[in-house]
Amino acid sequence: MKLLILNGPNLNRLGKREPGIYGAETLADVESKLDKIALAQDVELAFYQSNWEGALVDKIHEAEDIGLDGIIFNPGAFTHYSIALRDAVASITVPVIEIHISNIHSREPFRQNSVIAPVCIGQISGFGTDGYELAYQAFLLRGKGV
Repeated sequence: MKLLILNGPNLNRLGKREPGIYGAETLADVESKLDKIALAQDVELAFYQSNWEGALVDKIHEAEDIGLDGIIFNPGAFTHYSIALRDAVASITVPVIEIHISNIHSREPFRQNSVIAPVCIGQISGFGTDGYELAYQAFLLRGKGV
């Protein structure tokens, strides 16, 4: 199985940005933890983060073109308004799980809506950086036909 871990704007600031909301782990910490888990299960992971919407669209398209098995996607603030990212996810057959470190549904009203979730196979929100591993486990379960 080959998965892309895709991160949107400001996630490069994990560990520094509002640690009371997003925690103390850095994006490198999250990636390292996932790499260790994947290595033991013979899963290939690719990681990509960008603050640029178009670069994320390109990565989503590329995932389809190279035949990845899934995308774990934290779109950051683009969650709430990026029709371009929503349409990119809708344009591919690769399954996407949207994740959020904080619980977007219990935050400010403008953060409670996701334009991307309706075209994803699921959404994980509010479990901190463990949400990445939960999404990873969900893909493993899908691979087993569960």
